[in-house]
Formats: sequence, C-alpha cells, structure tokens
Amino acid sequence: MRYEKPGCAYCPPAVRACREGESEERGPGYCPSKVDQDAIDLSWKKYDDPFIYRVAQESTRVESEGYCRWTRVEEICAFAKKMGFTRIGIATCISFVDHAQTLSAILESHGFEVYSAACKNGGVPKENIGLTDEEKIRPGQHESLCNPISQAELLNRAGCEFNIVLGLCVGHDSQFYRFSEALVTTLVVKDRVLAHNPIGALNLADSYYSRVWGPKRPEKAPTLPAEGRKKTASA
Repeated sequence: MRYEKPGCAYCPPAVRACREGESEERGPGYCPSKVDQDAIDLSWKKYDDPFIYRVAQESTRVESEGYCRWTRVEEICAFAKKMGFTRIGIATCISFVDHAQTLSAILESHGFEVYSAACKNGGVPKENIGLTDEEKIRPGQHESLCNPISQAELLNRAGCEFNIVLGLCVGHDSQFYRFSEALVTTLVVKDRVLAHNPIGALNLADSYYSRVWGPKRPEKAPTLPAEGRKKTASA
C-alpha cells in the first residue's frame, strides 16, 4: 500500500528517524515530514501561547526526571506541582470509586484541593437518550446512563485546573475530553476483559485475541517485534 498521508504506525523499528532528528534523511515516504510538513509547521505556531509553551516544558521535564522511576500517579503529582495547579478534578467510572477515593487522598496528601464526579451522577435513565429496554445491560430495570458531559460541567464549575480520567468507557471519555475546560490526563482506561490493560489485545493480536481483526485482515498480519516491545516499554 502506498501512503500519501502520515503513516507513522508503519515506520520500521530500525528507522524511527524522528528520534534522532533525521526525518528528512531517513524517514520513509509516508513520514509526516515528507507528506505534510505544513501541518508540523502550523502546529509549532501554537506553542506561541505561553500556557501551551509551559505545558510542553513541564511535561517534558517530568518525562526526563521520572523516566522509568516514577509511576503514572507520581508523574501526575509532579506535573501538577510544576504547573502550579491547586485544584484537581477526578472524572471516575462508578466502578472505580474506591480507586478514586485512594487517588483523592494521595492528591490531598500533596496539598491539592480535589473534586470528583462519578459517571452516573444525576441518575439519568438511559431512555432519556433514546435507548430501548432491550439495549440495556440488564433489561427490565433502571439503568443510569454515563453522563461525562455532566462530569465535565461539575468539575468546570468547581474551578478545576487539571482533570484526571479514571476508567471512563470508550466514547464517554471522548465526551469528557471535549467538554472539560481544564487540561485532562488519563490514569486508567476501561477494558473490562483485560483488567483495564488494553494493550494486551495488541500484544496478542496474532494469537489469543485474533478476534480483534476485521474482515480485511492482511495475509501477513503485522506483529510487534521483540525490539519493538522494548522500545514501547521505554518510550
């Protein structure tokens, strides 16, 4: 297949030229620098915003200082401190409330003011968005819909400067990202089958989880080579 748009996913492990700043010399034909340098140039102008510039600086410093030493929770605390944030919000799945309580206590122990909103807030029935009884997980009884827009609004009104997503479902998390006025980071993504470790489906796509493939699966499916796994783990 000939790619005329950015196709970084197909860059060979031995290339990855952007790591060394050698995209022009060694990048494949579908390298962003080859197919859409204008987009790269345009995006760079956004760093003229002082806030965006500072986020870039502090997140990069956290990456360096905590590289392979800090957990994600520690990275979140360090980044928030570097940014001078004082109010942090937690948008949690109702099934993660116990984890949200622990996270909230950890954040408070670092001096942050913490607010949290669960996905089922308001107890709005799923029928309100047009779902039928047969479309519920458990037909015949009340099921509250996940309400990420309300989660975002609650945390917006609380004046949160930085929000953490904790286990929201696919699509629901997307709505939260869209309506949150504050920056958002993700601590946990929802994957009920893989104990919330969705990358397992990619690591085992050619074996235990081959069902993830669609009808147009290539004859020779791409697999993650050993060296690729090492780089992924340390990236």
